Amino acid sequence: MKTPHGTTSWADATAPDAEEIAALAEAVRAGLPSPFDAHARSVLLRVEEYASDDILDEMGLEDPFQLTGLYDGTPLTQRLATDPPQDPDIIWLFRRAILDEWIARGDVSLGDLVANVVVHEFAHHFGWSDADIARIDRWWE
Repeated sequence: MKTPHGTTSWADATAPDAEEIAALAEAVRAGLPSPFDAHARSVLLRVEEYASDDILDEMGLEDPFQLTGLYDGTPLTQRLATDPPQDPDIIWLFRRAILDEWIARGDVSLGDLVANVVVHEFAHHFGWSDADIARIDRWWE
């Protein structure tokens, strides 16, 4: 919001809420190219403030700010046509950790950061390991 003097006023600004982060994530999903887009439609996107204590314990993390996103499901490369139906796959986005990283980095837009987290988690859904992702995505350097 611009003031009468042309400067930005932050007095009424608020941090993006879960719905705004979810909208950014949905826009990323909508922009995935074929054939990835069809496989991505069945994955649920959920935004929480932080990862739960159970998730942090499972990941061996103590600080909830260390985890911005998580894929929870069975990668497509590990499924068989004969597998029984299972719970839906979920990509979790952790709003406060994302905002904390966005502020700490200071060199990327929030949309770009959310896109990177979402694409990273979808890559796990498609069967890519962290090492596979790191070979083509040098985001963290």
